[in-house]
Amino acid sequence: MAVSYGFFTCLLLWGGMELCYTQPLWQGGVHRPVRSKPPLVVECLEAQMVVTVSKDFFGTGKLIRAADLTLGPEGCEPLVSTDMEDMVRFEVGLHECGNNVQVTKDALVYSTFLLHKPRPVGNLSILRTNFAEVPIECRFPRSGNVSSQAILPTWVPFKTTVFSEEKLVFSLHLMEENWSTKKRSPTFQLGDIAHLQAEVHTGSHVPLRLFVDHCVATPTPGRNASPYHTIVDFNGCLVDGLYDASSAFRAPRPGPETLQFTVDVFHFANDSRNTVYITCHLKVTPADRVPDQLNKACSFSKSSNSWSPVEGTADICQCCENGSCGIPGRSRRLVGQWHKSSRSRRHVTEAADVTVGPLIFLGKASDHGMEGLTSSLTSVMLGLGLAMMVSLTLAAVVLGVARRRQAASHPVMCPVYASQ
Repeated sequence: MAVSYGFFTCLLLWGGMELCYTQPLWQGGVHRPVRSKPPLVVECLEAQMVVTVSKDFFGTGKLIRAADLTLGPEGCEPLVSTDMEDMVRFEVGLHECGNNVQVTKDALVYSTFLLHKPRPVGNLSILRTNFAEVPIECRFPRSGNVSSQAILPTWVPFKTTVFSEEKLVFSLHLMEENWSTKKRSPTFQLGDIAHLQAEVHTGSHVPLRLFVDHCVATPTPGRNASPYHTIVDFNGCLVDGLYDASSAFRAPRPGPETLQFTVDVFHFANDSRNTVYITCHLKVTPADRVPDQLNKACSFSKSSNSWSPVEGTADICQCCENGSCGIPGRSRRLVGQWHKSSRSRRHVTEAADVTVGPLIFLGKASDHGMEGLTSSLTSVMLGLGLAMMVSLTLAAVVLGVARRRQAASHPVMCPVYASQ
């Protein structure tokens, strides 16, 4: 895409059309040289503008010097040229040299100006060329494509490009039993069920499907804390459901970007801490990709003694039986290795590690009767104490009233002295 502004510049400089034609012109008996090239040519490219200026800028035969030419408010200098060349060339980015950018209804307009500011040569105090300022514009239509290739907006800064690729936000939350809101309190009784919801916010990204690749529970937030208990393993197998638990993924999903699952609350044996943190490695794939052994959500059903997926065919869960999903020889505990594979480049964000917690457990459900008995005994003791205090208070009041009555029945005689 290139635009020539030679004829337009000619009109600006001379105010008429007589010097804009290529035939010999006569004026006052003096033969003017025939102009073979336009004084100024502007090429508007995808990321830069190229300005070519003829040294016979005024068409008088008096050549201008490259050192007297600058471009834009910041005064960008031209490319290096020799005195033998008859053209001066500028190559600048659309956003350089203080260029002004304006967005109109139909176009994106970059405007600047070419400045010719002559200076005396050597010790002379005279000038043979005039001061000139020529406006320059590059206009890009805001819609349409004049080529068969895709539009490449190379003028978008790299930082903006990275930001658009980092819009994925992963989250993991505790939910209420009806899944409608986040859980207000993190406390649980042993025997309760924790409802967890993993989610990715895609922004303007293409549709994605979220998977829980691996999850471990630890008594502290550290990923490498000990002891630990694996909840999800082998690229999406909810192995906690194999034990004396009903833990499972919820099907169907609310949406491809959300995955919900339940975990029976537990605590670590021989550990005095009553907190549990759950750290999960979340990842996404395009929503139209068919789930496979590396990208799945499988739960174990004790009633059928088999694995079943949230979506996809049942055979993708067969590897959960022996843990042969994905790379052979993978360790069951991948917590310390997640970051090695989750981000191959800085702006790749298809996976992330997310922690929820602490889950605080208050005791076993079977202890509720003992807690009720203790509460009843405490209430009885409190009632006895209050009754005793009331009895002592009444006894003190009765004793005080009796003493006052006794004093009133024996009047005291005070002597009276008369003055003489």
